Amino acid sequence: MPLSTQQIEQFNQDGYLILRHMAPTEQCERMLAVTAEHLRKAIAPLEYEAEVGYEGAPQSLDAAGGLTVRRLRRAYERDDCFRDWARDTELVTMLTQLFGEPVCLSLAHHNCVMTKHPDFGSATGWHRDIRYWSFTRPDLISVWLGLGDETADNGGLKFLPGSHRMHISRDRMDDLDFLRPEVAENQRLFEQAVSPELHQGDVVLFHSGLFHAAGRNNSARVKASVVFAYHGASNPPVAGSKSAAGGSLLPGERIPDNPK
Repeated sequence: MPLSTQQIEQFNQDGYLILRHMAPTEQCERMLAVTAEHLRKAIAPLEYEAEVGYEGAPQSLDAAGGLTVRRLRRAYERDDCFRDWARDTELVTMLTQLFGEPVCLSLAHHNCVMTKHPDFGSATGWHRDIRYWSFTRPDLISVWLGLGDETADNGGLKFLPGSHRMHISRDRMDDLDFLRPEVAENQRLFEQAVSPELHQGDVVLFHSGLFHAAGRNNSARVKASVVFAYHGASNPPVAGSKSAAGGSLLPGERIPDNPK
């Protein structure tokens, strides 16, 4: 099997696992080319930094840098290169190992190309993805593919190892479920943060309950990453929720090339 027992244990312990050189250069370059074209043409649906309002983001769409794109939504529908990656046989096999059951791809969550631009690309505070999602169990895995180098200098991911197994009291988080930086307990937790460097084709698998964050892009180039989220077949989205409305790939079912 693609993942060793040690790798599975590492993921369960730390909440994340780095897989080096998983996507070939040609595949990454194709995704980069499509990303650049869709950014240039502003092909919807898009999320703008000004709409999110995080630290360093433009104040409005009309402000300087207001049309800086934070992510290209619905990546799966944009091009075959993203669909091919989302259902990559080796990747799905690894996820099946981690879940211990057949895998479903969520079309409601992530399913995007994250872009972080110089000057107007904002920082993201410490959060758990599961805060946005509604599933029977808070047990999903995000797959983050670096289309180029990702470091602390250009806004690469940061993780708090093992935090997916931690109970964090509500008073340690703000109204948006970010860890409050002024809280002493959180400050001690931040000291354990790791900032792994990624290169083109590297992949990070991380648990939906893992606290992660990212700084601003201080480089001169746009950083781009493809991100999909997966869940086990026995862990469906809650009926009536946004997670359910977006749909998922059912076990053994091929995702339609143009889902509605």
